[in-house]
Order: sequence, then C-alpha cells, then structure tokens
Amino acid sequence: MSPAPTVLVLGGLGFIGRNFVPYLYENKLASEIRVVDKSLLLTANLNPKQREAFENVEIKQKDLVDPVSIKEVFTREDESSYDYVFNLAAETKYSQNERVYEERVYLLSVRNAEEAARRKVKCFVEISTAEIYQSDKNPSKEDEKIKPWTIMAKYKYKAEEKLKTIEGLNLVILRPAVIYGTGATMGLVPRIVCGRIYQYTKEEMKFLWAKDLKINTVHITDVVRAMWHIATWYEENQMDGKRILIYNLADQGNTDQERINKHISNIFNIQTGFHGTITSNLAQLNLDNATDEINDKHMRPWVTLLKTNKIKNTPLSPYLDKELLYNNALSVDGTKIIKETGFEYEVPQITDEKIQEMIDDYIVLNLWPINDD
Repeated sequence: MSPAPTVLVLGGLGFIGRNFVPYLYENKLASEIRVVDKSLLLTANLNPKQREAFENVEIKQKDLVDPVSIKEVFTREDESSYDYVFNLAAETKYSQNERVYEERVYLLSVRNAEEAARRKVKCFVEISTAEIYQSDKNPSKEDEKIKPWTIMAKYKYKAEEKLKTIEGLNLVILRPAVIYGTGATMGLVPRIVCGRIYQYTKEEMKFLWAKDLKINTVHITDVVRAMWHIATWYEENQMDGKRILIYNLADQGNTDQERINKHISNIFNIQTGFHGTITSNLAQLNLDNATDEINDKHMRPWVTLLKTNKIKNTPLSPYLDKELLYNNALSVDGTKIIKETGFEYEVPQITDEKIQEMIDDYIVLNLWPINDD
C-alpha cells in the first residue's frame, strides 16, 4: 500500500482551511500537512476540534506573494515536493482597491501555481468563485457566459485564465457558490447577525430585491470533501497533462432570499420580508447612501449587544457590502462534479439546524451575544 499523500495548504487559517485541515487530520488522509498563512495561529478564532488539528500539523507564517517565501514553503525538509497543493489564499474582503486584488488574488495564485508546476506537483487545486458567472436566475454551468459581478471575482477569473496557460501545471479549479458553515464570517453571516439584531429590536427584517433572488449555497463540509475527492480522483485517473478540470460546487437546494429569510425567521422568531423592486431600484440609484444608512441602522444595536455580553472582539458583523447589495443572482449548477467524478454532496440543502450549528460554534468561542440585557 502506497503512503498517504503529502499536502501543502496555502491560506490554511481562513474559513475553508480551518475546516479542511481538521478533515485531513481526523481522517488520517495525509502523511504530512504543512499549512501556510499570513496570519498567526494565536489570532485565529479556532474551536477546540480545529485547534487540536492545527496543533498537530506544521504551520508557517509567510507572505505568499513573495517569491522567496513561496520557494521556501514548497520545499519539504528532505528537499522533495508535496503531492497535492490547495490554494485557499486570497483577499476575501469586498470593495477593496483593485491593486489589492491584483496582488493578493491574481499574483498570489499565479506565482504559487508556477512554483507548483516547477515542482511537478501531482494536483494543484485552485479555489475560485461562482461570482464570475453572469448574474442569471437560471443555474450557470461551467461553460456558461463569464461576467464577474464583484471586483474580487474579476481577479479570480483573471487568475484562472493565467493558470490555464502554465505549462506542466496539473490544475483543478473549483467554483463554489456561497459557502456557509462552522467558522464562516462572511457570505450568509451578515444576514444571520441581522436576524439576531431584529430579534433584539423586535422589528421586521426586510432585505432589498425580491424573495426569489437566487443566493445558491454549499456547505463547508461538502467543499472540503470535494477538495480532497477531486485531488485524489485526479491522480487515480491519471489526469495529469490531459485537460484542465473546472467544477462548480453548489447544493441541490437552489437557495434564494426567501429560503434564507425563512430559516432566520425560524431561528430568531422574527418577521421577515422584502422591499420589492420599486424601493430597491430607488435605493440602487444612490447605493452609497443606502448602504451607509442600512449599516448604521444595524451597527448601533449590534454594538450594544456586544457590550451587554462583554464581547470585546468578534469577526462577526451585520455590515453589508455595497457590491453585494445589487440585484445580482448567484445561481449555480453543481452537478458536473457528480456526473464526471462520482462525488456526492452530504448536505443537500440549507436547514435551520445547519445555521444553528454556526451560531452554537460562535457561542463556544464567545463571539455571539446571547443576552439582550
């Protein structure tokens, strides 16, 4: 029996990484795991299960844009190369200056992929985003029209296109829908936080646009399972050098705003609704002001709740980014990976229980306000 693969996880302390590394560790899938991140382990909000996993793998704090650092992190102690490299590193905040994305998304991906090609890595898995597709209520397949609707997605796609040209790179690109689950701080999280705020203020929670606006989802469990599945499948089926593989990741629930609001309503016992097209279009005409008003309305009670619960620091926020307030549907067909590789999703749709799991984890880490007064 051949030894388990050696694994390099770039950006491993982020949301995906803090779920992926425990998955590898608990299931004994890798013979060696090296995690690289610009952040320190001490500053990461890890739950007990995650902390145990990270305490048993090698961690390096490095700048993954710097060529010298890249060469160092790709080199194992015996000077050999890693079998699989997973690139989870990227700037994840929205509405940043384009230079930030040029460096922290595009350059980072390209330089690390070039190093992976030089090292003859068996599989390089690049985590992109489904925000690169043209906004459409119909599910986008992997060959659908590309029209990124966030600046980050624009540079993710630019990186994808460059990676496809790197000779000798054994490349798989994964394009997930909105990822949710334990450890998330973005995606659905601002809406969940808003649910807690409206539970506190006892008002109706209303969002822009119609109830059928698609916000397709995929659970973090299935994202990390898909990452490992596709790397091993790639090697076992001797795909190296044959073709570049691109797969969407999305559950079968076809999540929309109405469904998300229903779950938030159930959990917090609040009324929810939508502003509708006319009001939303008026807001879009002056979205800067509308965004400021919305965020100001939410931040005040949130700060009060945090103070009441003596929470001094939390990555959770109701802040809604302007880029995400436009009428852009995220509708994704995630079935190609099933048909071509035999992958099976374990979480077919979003549920109250899965959202409650997220909240329970925040409570364990003292990041979530339990009491009103």
